[in-house]
Amino acid sequence: MIKIRYLVAWLVLLAVAMLNGALREFTFGKYVSELAAHQLSCLIGILLFAVVIRQYVRLWPPVSAQQAWHIGLFWMVLTVVFEFLFFHYVAGHPWQVLLANYDMSAGRLWPLILIWVAVAPYVFSRFSRQGGR
Repeated sequence: MIKIRYLVAWLVLLAVAMLNGALREFTFGKYVSELAAHQLSCLIGILLFAVVIRQYVRLWPPVSAQQAWHIGLFWMVLTVVFEFLFFHYVAGHPWQVLLANYDMSAGRLWPLILIWVAVAPYVFSRFSRQGGR
């Protein structure tokens, strides 16, 4: 069972994602193409998420590899659900625009963030168990 602290951790990840988006919009996004801004923002997001996820895994280590995978998949599902519900129904983006973010052949890196969110709890819990703190 996923504990409430992992939901809180996802809310922290959501706040970090929003800050990353604001960083993109108010800084480098003004000076590079939309695709380049998206790609740089995705890479920054992966790094920022790594910091947050590592801290949560150190603070509340998963008791097993299976739990680490459950946490990561829980976060990934919440992220996808939030993305589609919020950006379609609140922000008004058409489904085609949202789905286009998944097209890695067009240079979109969003799927890498989702994969990272899913695997990072397991990766960091493995490092912690091997003494890589």
